[in-house]
Amino acid sequence: MSRLHLFDLDGTLIHGSAAAVEISRQLGLETEIGELEKAFAAGELTPPRFAELAVELWGELTEPQVAAAFEGAPWLAGIRDVWQEIRARGERCAVISLSPGFFVERLLDWGADAAHGSRWPAVPFRDPVDPAGILDASAKVRIADELCERYGLGRADCVAYGDSMSDARLFAMVPVSVAVNADHHVRDIASHAYGGRDLREAYALVADAPRA
Repeated sequence: MSRLHLFDLDGTLIHGSAAAVEISRQLGLETEIGELEKAFAAGELTPPRFAELAVELWGELTEPQVAAAFEGAPWLAGIRDVWQEIRARGERCAVISLSPGFFVERLLDWGADAAHGSRWPAVPFRDPVDPAGILDASAKVRIADELCERYGLGRADCVAYGDSMSDARLFAMVPVSVAVNADHHVRDIASHAYGGRDLREAYALVADAPRA
């Protein structure tokens, strides 16, 4: 029987940072995005409002800067290796993130079977944010269910990897989960916890574990 491995992006695959932070670094706007991130974490900004303010902040963003942000991000080691092993076993791997889809979808080239992020305007921004395209924590569960249906699997066949409150609903729906450099919101409910900078070590916690 196959399994579906579901990975968060910010703080999970990217160590101690987020797509929005790495993009803002390219523009010299670390302080400004830090203020938005803090407000978002405190529940003062909804995901759509965060996206609207970030689009305003990134008015001069270009595709080369997005590429540089992606390449320069502090990724965990071994991501490609883990996904290659997962697929060699006949299993699936997907990334589900609230971050911009134009950043998240670059992980398809690294071996992810699917990569889902929020639907932001195309870069360079000429259109406003469509709130309907911005994901939230509940959307992670919806997309996971859609992927299960696509691959002929169920929630019992899923393994989730995440680090924060936006992953808690997903962790609650699957039998096996790995809190990666996580806060208490998911660490306290995860099947396993990992602290470090190598995804191969986190994956090893569940690679050969019996099904729940």
